[in-house]
Amino acid sequence: MRTAVYNKRSSSTGKIIRISSKRQITIPQKYFEKLGFSEEAECVMNEDGLLIRPVHRENGDFSEQILTELIAEGYTGEELLTKFKEQSRKIKPAVSQMLAEADRVAEEGEAFTIDSLFGTGEEPDV
Repeated sequence: MRTAVYNKRSSSTGKIIRISSKRQITIPQKYFEKLGFSEEAECVMNEDGLLIRPVHRENGDFSEQILTELIAEGYTGEELLTKFKEQSRKIKPAVSQMLAEADRVAEEGEAFTIDSLFGTGEEPDV
């Protein structure tokens, strides 16, 4: 039996799925393929329930952007490599801090703008 489920955040419909005795679920194939799931999924609890979304592990590590900026600043050779390593080590802590702040804001139900997170007109330190 298929049941349409209204999602407050979008006008999409859902599908009722079973939960096994081991608390396992199966993601319907059309959702799995359309959303690009692979071997991992992120599960996030919110006030309405659980959000299950694919984990995308892309080369989104900012390497290209970091290198472009460092080359534009005139770095080459060993100096470029040293500066690249320095900048790369700063990414994970910065992203972790942003995610922690986003979680805090979401829990408190605060409204925020991009400017309030990053400061008006200033580039975040990476």
